[in-house]
Amino acid sequence: MGANMARRLHDQGHRITAVHDRDPQITQVLAHELGCEAAPMPARVAEVSEVVVTVVSDDAGMRAIYAEETPSSLLAFAKDRLFINCATITPSVHVELEEAVERQGGACLEACMASSIAQARQGTLYLMCGGKAGAFARAKPLLEALGATIRYIGGAGEAAKVKALVNMVMNCNTAALAEGLGLGASLGCDLTVLREVFGQTGAASRVLETDGEDMQARAHECYFSAAHAAKDSGIALALARSVGLTLPLAQATYEQYQRLVALGRGDLDKSGIAELTFKGRHK
Repeated sequence: MGANMARRLHDQGHRITAVHDRDPQITQVLAHELGCEAAPMPARVAEVSEVVVTVVSDDAGMRAIYAEETPSSLLAFAKDRLFINCATITPSVHVELEEAVERQGGACLEACMASSIAQARQGTLYLMCGGKAGAFARAKPLLEALGATIRYIGGAGEAAKVKALVNMVMNCNTAALAEGLGLGASLGCDLTVLREVFGQTGAASRVLETDGEDMQARAHECYFSAAHAAKDSGIALALARSVGLTLPLAQATYEQYQRLVALGRGDLDKSGIAELTFKGRHK
């Protein structure tokens, strides 16, 4: 996602000053492609940039690149910088980051993405933003190069809550579709016909459009991984526990994705959950 966002910004005429990835080889290849500096650490990206866009996988990764009193972190050069964070992480971590950045004289915005790798390259992301209104206004021209839809949700952490719920519902829909198609296959149904009927009735969903054929064909090239699906459903369930709610469907979906990860298949696309529901696919 991050690499394709950088490519999109470059194509739109924005100057990319530096890139950094955990994998030095990826850093070098992308920097060469974009004609920018291959930064050896996050701090260097912040040092040479006015705006820093981050895309990391989880809470631990985000805290690592914003670690206070760590010379290699983004906070080493946070003064007057704007940080746009595009990860799906625990909402409270976004609040922590905003506070840490502001202590160093910078500004912070979460821009949670409900989109795929291809949409990042095309500049058609759906972005949900949270943070100070001033930070949003400052970031908006850049975000408009990345997204087809940009929504300001509210203060820090608020967009992350909405994103967690989006992914929770999406994951439940994906698991339900996998069960419907898996049962249909066991009953001898023509799955192409079944998918068409689903699409014309109350079983229709966005997930049916994006994942139905892949489930049928066992084509699970990764656009949004099963591991990320498990992580994001876990974030939503933690939010539910914090307000005293029990979500049995979300819990069952989370457990299915956790099972896929435990089987060493977390790198499959989220559609790979069908491998657990089609008879004879998993042993």
